[in-house]
Amino acid sequence: MKPEFDNEKSIYLQIAESIEDNILLNVIEEETQAPSTNQLAVMYRINPATAAKGINLLVNEGVLYKKRGIGMFVSEGAAEMIRKKRKTAFNDNYVVPLLDEASNLDISKDEIIKMINKLREK
Repeated sequence: MKPEFDNEKSIYLQIAESIEDNILLNVIEEETQAPSTNQLAVMYRINPATAAKGINLLVNEGVLYKKRGIGMFVSEGAAEMIRKKRKTAFNDNYVVPLLDEASNLDISKDEIIKMINKLREK
């Protein structure tokens, strides 16, 4: 988990993303226990309420679930849920604006593909 925060985004969102990153990297596996609110608060030196807000966001999305008296656990299929959410966000935040600007500049689909392939060669 990353120890420092970006000032451009709410800390609780960065906490949630950090947990998601660790799920995608299999640092935290599905059906295993996730870090507790208190563990996150100590690790990041933040208010436990902020950590809880990040965890609750993931609970609401179905990525984490609570085992009463034990803690939070990663849901089965969580990695796929996260990938799907992030692919949608990638499309909305990067691909759509890219294609809009390409259209404004009269850049064809083939030219875009050539640009991408050229960058991939590096």
